Amino acid sequence: MPVIDRPLWSDEELEVEREKAIAAFCTERLEEPLEDYLDAFDEYQGHIEEILETTVDLSRLEDTALDVLGDPNLLEAFRYLAGPPISQDDLKTLSDAQSLTKGHLAATPALVQRVIAVVRQVLDRRRFAWVVEDREPTEAERNAAVLASAALMAASRAQTKRRTSGKDRQEGAVKDSLLKLGFEEVEPRKITTIALAPEPGQFCGESVLGNRKGDIIVRLWDHRVMPIECKVSNSSTNSVKRLNNDAAVKATSWKTDFGLRQVVPSAVLSGVYKLHNLLDAQERGLTIFWAHDLEPLTEWIASSKK
Repeated sequence: MPVIDRPLWSDEELEVEREKAIAAFCTERLEEPLEDYLDAFDEYQGHIEEILETTVDLSRLEDTALDVLGDPNLLEAFRYLAGPPISQDDLKTLSDAQSLTKGHLAATPALVQRVIAVVRQVLDRRRFAWVVEDREPTEAERNAAVLASAALMAASRAQTKRRTSGKDRQEGAVKDSLLKLGFEEVEPRKITTIALAPEPGQFCGESVLGNRKGDIIVRLWDHRVMPIECKVSNSSTNSVKRLNNDAAVKATSWKTDFGLRQVVPSAVLSGVYKLHNLLDAQERGLTIFWAHDLEPLTEWIASSKK
């Protein structure tokens, strides 16, 4: 059966779609609901206030540590007392902790003190100046510390949600398009050979293809495997990491592992990209489609059945 060549886009075509993607990105950011951030702010404000109340403005951290660290919400807020905030993984490493669950902390008093010592050492001296100066805070200082901490946590949540929700929406849209084409979704799997890939007319979610993970693995009607990477970039600088240093590198790896005619490495893009990075990725074997217009993707996949 003759195979259909992958679509290659001209400089002009990529530029047109690139500009559309940037416009869609700007619209999405401007229409992003403020309520999500404000709800997160209110939630975190309550957690920070509870920590300060429980610890008497951080003056009795050692005495009340288990009350704070044993509550997952307060533990998260506790990590944000540091400047800059400490991730949970870093906190575990720095305090030599196997676990930060309430049960493990309660059974290991020495660990509780190590955790407290770590955060005391990197406490934000601007937000919590009174702790460093060993005095009580003024009402203004306390309010400022609560508001600054809540804003820091709410902003972090919003950024995390942006990254995950954008990618999730992309993957969902691609899967919906495949289902409308008559494809069947099957269970993810480890694909070390073409024979282990889904059957023609099937696809699976994130799976290991060769030595690298792919977001969606499609088995075209002509039996080729089409791994699809879903990439969201919020800046042209970030696009190098998402596109050229990740998706394009995977494309090269998959072609090496499975052969030039057996796989069609692809990416569905949204956000901000530089034209020369798009051209570089395409030249390295990555087939480019756009989240704002999936019709070229579905048309090309459908053509593999003819």
